Amino acid sequence: MNEPKIAINTATPMQAEKIVAAQTQALQTFTLDRPSSLNALDNEMCRVLLSAIPRVARNPDVYIVALVSSSPKAFCAGGDVVALSAAAKSDIATAKSYMRDEYSLNWLLECFSKPTVSFIDGLCMGSGAGLSAFNTHRIAGENFKWGMPETKIGLFPDVGIARVLAKMPWPIGLYLGLTGRSIGRADAQWLRLVTHCISSSHFEDIRAKLADALPVDPLLDDLNQPQVPGDLQKERGHINEHFSEPTLDGIFRSLERAEAKGSEWAQRTLSGLRKCSPISLAITLRHIQNALRFDIRDTLIEDYRLAVRCLENHDFHEGVRALLRDKDGKPVWQPARYEDVAADIVEGYFKPLPEGDLELPSRVEMQAARV
Repeated sequence: MNEPKIAINTATPMQAEKIVAAQTQALQTFTLDRPSSLNALDNEMCRVLLSAIPRVARNPDVYIVALVSSSPKAFCAGGDVVALSAAAKSDIATAKSYMRDEYSLNWLLECFSKPTVSFIDGLCMGSGAGLSAFNTHRIAGENFKWGMPETKIGLFPDVGIARVLAKMPWPIGLYLGLTGRSIGRADAQWLRLVTHCISSSHFEDIRAKLADALPVDPLLDDLNQPQVPGDLQKERGHINEHFSEPTLDGIFRSLERAEAKGSEWAQRTLSGLRKCSPISLAITLRHIQNALRFDIRDTLIEDYRLAVRCLENHDFHEGVRALLRDKDGKPVWQPARYEDVAADIVEGYFKPLPEGDLELPSRVEMQAARV
C-alpha cells in the first residue's frame, strides 16, 4: 500500500526524516526510518513522537496507530547511546534532558487512549522495547529478537522495562535483565512481551485493513501462529534454581557450585555475567526487585534517578567506548568485580536527585489531557 508520507519532525531540509508520519483513513502510521543505525532512537525521534501522539489522540478520524520500521533488520535496536555518552561528556544537562524526554515518551505511550500496534520483525532492544512494550498490540514477525542488554554497557534495563521484567514469572525477568540475553518470538509470546506471532508477509495487508477500521482483535487473532516452546521455557529449571537467590552474591555462588559440578549452562551464564559491569548488575538486581511493588510511572521515575547517576559515573562511558565506539570488547569496569561493589555505592544510585526527580503527570491527569 502506497501511503502518503507526511513528515512530522524538527529536521532541517537537508536532513533525512527519522520518523515518517502518515494518516491513511482511520490509520495513523509512524515509521522509524533510520535504517543505517538500525533505527537507534535519539532525542529528535523522541521529541517528534512526544509532539505528534497527543495530536493523534485528539483526532476523531484516527481509530488506530501503527508503529513500523523501514528496516528489514530491526524495529529499533536500542537508544543512540553513543550520542548520549558524547552529550553527557560535553553538557550533562542536555544529556539529562534526553532521558527525561524518552521516559516521558514511554509514559505517554502507556497512557495513550487509542489502540496501538507495533509491527516488529527483527531486533527490538532497549529503547525499542520501551517503544513497543506499552502498545495494546505487539506483533512479532519470524525474525523477531528481543533483549535488554544494558548491563553489558554499564547501564541497566530502563524505559520502564524493569516493571515488565518484574511481572514475568519470577525470576525469569530478573535473569533476562541481569544477563541481557535475547529471546525469540516463541518465548516472547509466552512471557506476554508480544500479543501475536504473525509472518511479516501479512504486515502490509493488516495495515490496509486497519485503515478501513476493521476491528483489530479478530483480525490479529485469526492470523496468529501458535508457537512451540522456546529455548527459555526449556531452561526454566536452571533459571529458577539459580536466580531465585535474593542477592547477587547468592546468584553467583549458586552458579559457581553448579559450574563445579559440570553444568555447561551455569558455566555459560557465569561467563556472560562476568563480562557485565558489576555496578550495573547490582543496580539492576535492586531495580527489578523494587519494580515488584511499582507501577510503570514509579519505575520510570526510578529509571531517571539511575540513568542520571550512570551518566555521571564511569562504567556507562567505558562500556560505550569498548563495545560501540572503539569496539575492542575490553571494558575496564570500576570496580572490576561484583564482590567489590560497596552497598553504599549502590544506595547512592537510588537516592532522590538533588536537582529534583523526573516529574510525570498522574495517569488521571494524562487521561484528563486526552492523550
